[in-house]
Amino acid sequence: MNHYQGWPFAKGSEKNLGAATALWLGAAVARWLSPGKITNILLAILTPIWLIVIYFFRDPEREVLVQDGLAISPADGEVVEIVQEQEEKYLGRAVVRVSIFLNLHDVHVQRVPISGTVRQVTHVPGQFLQAFRPEASDVNEYIATVIETADGRLILTKQIAGILARRCVAYLAEGQPVTSGERLGMIRFSSRVDLFLPPESEILVQVGDKVHGGITPIGRWG
Repeated sequence: MNHYQGWPFAKGSEKNLGAATALWLGAAVARWLSPGKITNILLAILTPIWLIVIYFFRDPEREVLVQDGLAISPADGEVVEIVQEQEEKYLGRAVVRVSIFLNLHDVHVQRVPISGTVRQVTHVPGQFLQAFRPEASDVNEYIATVIETADGRLILTKQIAGILARRCVAYLAEGQPVTSGERLGMIRFSSRVDLFLPPESEILVQVGDKVHGGITPIGRWG
């Protein structure tokens, strides 16, 4: 049950969707076989939970924006920070970091910000601070994905866990060629995604802007 098999749900969501559906069906069957106050309450509780799970794991098709030298948003959400800083762990250079905070109602499938080749995919265990806090990029659990573009630039994307998001999932492998807008991975429940761009990038968004993965231009160069 995922997009690649013709279903509009996120890759890797099978167990969550299956468990939620099984619970709801069990409650529905119980209500049918033994109607009463308890089964009515149980079905009333599980129905919205089931619908929320289905809504959360949606993975809609999108017309992706693909241009040379243009980085698109890797995630749905709100831009909460844009800063210039040194990124030494993966890129070893000055960067512009654009941080995007995802609410529960946002699509939680992340997308490749720019075409190129995957050079590194690293999972780093860590804390589970509130994802909108600035230090979350360094101390929370995350998956770092580095993509090398055709002109040799390195672009870093971090999927960062939060106080509710307890698992980040990567879909890509090192050495894999990718195109802007491909599925990069997903984070379960509210979380944050950081995009690290070259310092010469012209940033096309502002703090407070609402962005959409695969659609909203974030930065461009040369």
